[in-house]
Amino acid sequence: MIKLKVTGMTCGHCENAVRKALASVSGVTGVGAVDRNRELAEVEGTAEIGALVAAVVEEGYVAVAA
Repeated sequence: MIKLKVTGMTCGHCENAVRKALASVSGVTGVGAVDRNRELAEVEGTAEIGALVAAVVEEGYVAVAA
């Protein structure tokens, strides 16, 4: 499981936007928890960290490998 620290999420809509962005990345087989309170997103699969971070940043949030 790949874990990202995602900052800037403030509501359920934000969590859904991050979830959809991560799911669209090649190599992602599943998106686990996306939690604005813990600033956490979990992804399953073989996607590259850089591609995951880029997808989240494109949505307007900040992400780094956790």
